[in-house]
Amino acid sequence: MNFPILTFLTFIPVVGMIVILFLKKENIKGIKYTALIATGIQVILAVFLMGNYNYSLGGINDASSFQFVELFRWIEIHDFPWIGTIKIDYFMGVDGLSTPLVLLTAIITFIATLSSWTIDKQLKGYFALFLLLDTGMMGVFVSLDFFLFFVFWEIMLLPMYFLIGIWGGPRREYAAIKFFLYTLFGSIFILLVMIGLYFSTTEVLADGSKVFTFNILEMMNTANYTSDGILSPLNPNNWRFLAYIGLFAGFAIKIPMFPFHTWLPDAHVEAPTPISVILAGVLLKMGIYGILRFNYPIFPEITQQLAWYIGLFGMINIIYGALAAMAQRDFKKLIAYSSISHMGYCLLGMAALNTMGISGAILQMFNHGTITAMLFLIVGVLYDRTHTRNLDDFGGMATQMPIYTGFVTVAFFAAIGLPGLSGFISEIFVFLGAFSYDTIRIIAIISTLGILLGAGYMLWTLQRVYLGTLKEKWAGLKDLDRREYLMFIPLTLIIIFLGIYPSAMLDVMNTSVNTMVKFMQDSQMFFSSFGG
Repeated sequence: MNFPILTFLTFIPVVGMIVILFLKKENIKGIKYTALIATGIQVILAVFLMGNYNYSLGGINDASSFQFVELFRWIEIHDFPWIGTIKIDYFMGVDGLSTPLVLLTAIITFIATLSSWTIDKQLKGYFALFLLLDTGMMGVFVSLDFFLFFVFWEIMLLPMYFLIGIWGGPRREYAAIKFFLYTLFGSIFILLVMIGLYFSTTEVLADGSKVFTFNILEMMNTANYTSDGILSPLNPNNWRFLAYIGLFAGFAIKIPMFPFHTWLPDAHVEAPTPISVILAGVLLKMGIYGILRFNYPIFPEITQQLAWYIGLFGMINIIYGALAAMAQRDFKKLIAYSSISHMGYCLLGMAALNTMGISGAILQMFNHGTITAMLFLIVGVLYDRTHTRNLDDFGGMATQMPIYTGFVTVAFFAAIGLPGLSGFISEIFVFLGAFSYDTIRIIAIISTLGILLGAGYMLWTLQRVYLGTLKEKWAGLKDLDRREYLMFIPLTLIIIFLGIYPSAMLDVMNTSVNTMVKFMQDSQMFFSSFGG
């Protein structure tokens, strides 16, 4: 395509942000609708991208098999050297791993914009930061240059810090600082590994000369490593193992993987509802995406060695998160811990190192993004009306708000994994993949306890809040309004559609996942010659 769709997808929110900054703060409608239009255009472009994606092409390590590629090189343009002689490319493209997440980001951001209609404090600053956050998230999923990826990764940090710290709850400063420090700590590890890979990887230019490169695809190909690079497989040492652990830890904080999870419940509880939707719906997926995009194909020999441990931490996430959720009385904190549990399924599927498990992990990312976004909206709707999240304060809400409770039922049973809804198919793929890999079969068996525990805390919550006798003080509550319908209906349709026809998403990712699995297996043979 001649049209730079990925650039537009990434930077349309920045255009919206600039427009908002020029609007007067009293122009409330103008600010809100500018944000809505910007994110709405993003949804249209993401749907177009999905609709025109060629299922037969799979990316991973070959630029020709990525789609909608955009490449602008800042080196070799002597009148515009961006950063001296460092080779940094504006290199974007999507494959079956990133395309579903591009669509997810666009949908969740649009719905979070609708949810932001209830924000009444410093609206101009809120939406400006919100749209900047949107650009950072989208850029992460389309970048094929490590430096560019890292820039977008860091762009997300500042707006999220302020969105929690200014518009959050009573302990917002504590939650914002904790989020900032955890994420910054992980970013340091990612930065160090990025530098090590840069000085270990070369790319051949058009004139035949070789230069160090941040190109992610070149970092995956063993032929492009320098013989003396600190992270080169041609120079066997322990640095590659340490780099893998550092990179994995940087991404694991974002998942969040136990024991790096403690920032998440605080951030969720204190963040305003739309920011909780963004956190759970998109940000958590970036950790899994980073591991699959970087750790797996760049360090395949270490991935093979540590697969059992990845599965183990997945099991811990699943069971610990479910037990912690069961112990909560705060509705929002319960959903936060359920997110920790459900992200464990992604780790378990990844640990299978086969097409079934990895496909299940990617599908779980998308499905969890839509389901948990709906769950946080459910909490937000109730809190807006009652100003409490204590589960013991409710009861019988189904008789007062029947339509709202209908959406609640869909979201709750999708989270449990009821057949016919999207949560079921991604979890079954994860378990099929994990059971077929002998190394983590026992871990997979133990992890099935998460399904039982998940049903326990979800059904307990449904019973306590929505069934039984309605308390008198809630007798005047109104059911959903038009804006809230617009938030819930799209997510509900996606959950039901992918529960009935999951191939709509699986077909997009299949070729890329097959390519990744084969590429890792072939690379393992290469590394074995070096004792890897």
